[in-house]
Amino acid sequence: MSTELTLRPVTRDDLPAVAELHLAARHGAGDAFPPSAHPDHEAREWVASWDLSAYDVWVAERGGEPAGYARWTATWLDDLYVHPDHQGHGVGSALFELVASRRPDGFCLWVFESNEPARAFYRRHGCLELERTDGSANEERAPDIRVAWPGADPVAFLRGLIDETDLVLGDVLARRTALTRAVQAVKPSTRRDPAREAEIAERVAAVAPELGVERVARIVDAIITESLDASR
Repeated sequence: MSTELTLRPVTRDDLPAVAELHLAARHGAGDAFPPSAHPDHEAREWVASWDLSAYDVWVAERGGEPAGYARWTATWLDDLYVHPDHQGHGVGSALFELVASRRPDGFCLWVFESNEPARAFYRRHGCLELERTDGSANEERAPDIRVAWPGADPVAFLRGLIDETDLVLGDVLARRTALTRAVQAVKPSTRRDPAREAEIAERVAAVAPELGVERVARIVDAIITESLDASR
């Protein structure tokens, strides 16, 4: 195999070859990937529809043959795929280093929990595994992990993610307070329901297992207490 590797931006004429790279990598991953939610022809149509002004898409070529590609935005690495015939020869590392050089402030990506080879690859390249999901938000309905490459200033990058999350938390607290006020307007009794609050803590703890039921119960109690106080 030729050792010469070339990286270049993708053009619209390259998209059919990129689609075949995508499919070959997915099919060659075995059990690391869950079954695709779309047949191959739909994947080809999807790649052909990419707006190349909305993404950076680069292809890696070895000896003139497409070996891998990466697709990313200002804050997310959406795709990094390497053809099975070219895996283990530095193609993925070259593409990752390209993205890191273009996004030195850091970026995030999603990886399936079952894809241990990819998870190990990203760990070797300094990435951190953040939150996990049950997969209900992805098309494959397979558990996945949000991964971050924290860039040149990891503290600043992670604080930025915290700031984004705090805004989401603020929105949720505002909605929770508004709903508490609405319930108080129609509820026949002002007494709290310990059994219901315990059920709420159990449900929330299932979404945030690292906190555990006891910690979540204390948080839920504080939210309900302050929401009721604000509703008076």
